[in-house]
Amino acid sequence: MSEPKENPTAPDGRINTSNGREYWQRAQVNVNGMLGGIPAHGGFSSISRIDLQGSRTFLARFGIGTKHDRRTLTSTLEGGAGIGRVTEGLLLRVSEHVDVVEPIAKFTAALQGKPGVRAISNVGLEEWQPPAGQEYDLVWAQWCLGHLTDEQLVRFLALCKTVLKPATGLIVVKENLSTSATDVFDSTDSSVTRLDSSFCRIFEEAGLVVVRTELQRGLPERPPHRLLPVRMYALRPRDWSAS
Repeated sequence: MSEPKENPTAPDGRINTSNGREYWQRAQVNVNGMLGGIPAHGGFSSISRIDLQGSRTFLARFGIGTKHDRRTLTSTLEGGAGIGRVTEGLLLRVSEHVDVVEPIAKFTAALQGKPGVRAISNVGLEEWQPPAGQEYDLVWAQWCLGHLTDEQLVRFLALCKTVLKPATGLIVVKENLSTSATDVFDSTDSSVTRLDSSFCRIFEEAGLVVVRTELQRGLPERPPHRLLPVRMYALRPRDWSAS
């Protein structure tokens, strides 16, 4: 388990992997726990349903889905799967096989033996190594990349690039965005909320281009409580666009 501190003054330099894991070990093994307790607050119980619908709509822009004019996938990789909220609510509906990466074993216990879940790797994304010979139509990473330093995130995305199915494979990143002037460190779970510009810089460093991006729409608001904006990025290797 790495504890990199290449630039401890930068927000991502304050990330402590052990502290982040301790936070999630204490979390409830349910949707409320996965979403930081937000659904339990009055007026926010619909967040998971709205999130999943937004993700389905985003994939449909690429012709992926279950309707008659869309295609389903053979193989998907999900990073930071948690209890399988997105695995079951989205990915297993559009993909024959889903491999999940999730460091907290108690979260993935219920996914063991579930039809369509092919492999479970209980390691952090910073430790993950691609399985030999495996190609993925889709790599999905949501609400988990804030636990990686910039350097770790570049490395993870660069590895994902190597296992994409040539010409058609897609990486989707879905994360909160900082509304401050900088990336913001959260000591509660030892994570960083990044600016859109920070994500774009990281994607470029990983050799990826953004082929489509959209904000998640319809998230509930209960003033004075507002959720952070959530953005989806569809990514492909830069060298594909050059060929």
